[in-house]
Amino acid sequence: MRAAVIAERNGRRELEVVDDLPEPEPGEGELLVRVGAAGLNRADLVMPLRHRHGADASGPAIAGNEFAGTVEACGPGADRFSAGDRVMGFGASAFAELTAVDHRHVFPVPGDMGWQTAAAYPVAVETMHDAIVTNGRLAAGESILFLGAGSGVGIVGIQIAKATGASLVLGASRSRDRLSRLAAFGMDEGIDVTDPGWPETVRALTGGKGVDLIVDMVSGPTVNASMKAAAIRGRIVNVGRLGGMTGEFDFNLHALKRLDYIGVTFRTRSDDEIADIVDRAWADLGGSIETRALLLPVHAAFPLDAVTDAYAEMRRDTHLGKIVIVP
Repeated sequence: MRAAVIAERNGRRELEVVDDLPEPEPGEGELLVRVGAAGLNRADLVMPLRHRHGADASGPAIAGNEFAGTVEACGPGADRFSAGDRVMGFGASAFAELTAVDHRHVFPVPGDMGWQTAAAYPVAVETMHDAIVTNGRLAAGESILFLGAGSGVGIVGIQIAKATGASLVLGASRSRDRLSRLAAFGMDEGIDVTDPGWPETVRALTGGKGVDLIVDMVSGPTVNASMKAAAIRGRIVNVGRLGGMTGEFDFNLHALKRLDYIGVTFRTRSDDEIADIVDRAWADLGGSIETRALLLPVHAAFPLDAVTDAYAEMRRDTHLGKIVIVP
């Protein structure tokens, strides 16, 4: 089987495509899926060797966490789908011709949806539904701010917030070009975070109150500025750490505003917890995916042999939407 493997050489992680890996077999409750396309995510750029979402550390370190494809076989107890069904999911070892996944961790792919489009949805939909609805507790009439709004998860998050009834949807980015294009997905106002006074801009847009919910894909140096932009008793959901894993934290400001600062990740969730997230997200958003009311553009597609070019394109950080890889 062909796959993109994370190899370690001289203390450095490198990607290489190999042709001779054994084909996986579906275990208890698993589907064997022939991958039609796989989504590349920013987390793939920083995921340490053998520290992959849901990965089995004893197996080959195959890269990738998101895919769409056709079910080839079902393991014992995997009764939600059948061979021949089209599915899209969030699971380890996606940059390969075949991958095995818990049958509870996939969505059905609508019959006329292409693989590249389908492979773009799972991570963004599950991550943002969990961040906005479950952990962020966004209520109709509240305001919301997305830090890192130009990412795939940000684009989906903007649309989920609108569908939930947010009164004001703000998107923050370092790229004015990205901000100018996000209005098409429902963003009301764009925030240029290269301006040190951006928290005051947010407060002005919310009538001096501050924003009710912040979904932060950046973290690092943005934490204190986020708290300044937040309303009293607001919520900040820490989804990503692309700006840095650590940073200064103003405990006094956090206490004065009585903020809920909520950390989320899939890495420490059990299979049952992930299955619950999948079910909740599909119940609320499956219809919008099927009708294409929920949009996520594909920026570019790369063949598996050019996986390093796909990573380089993501590192350039000039794209809007998803980058996908086709085995």
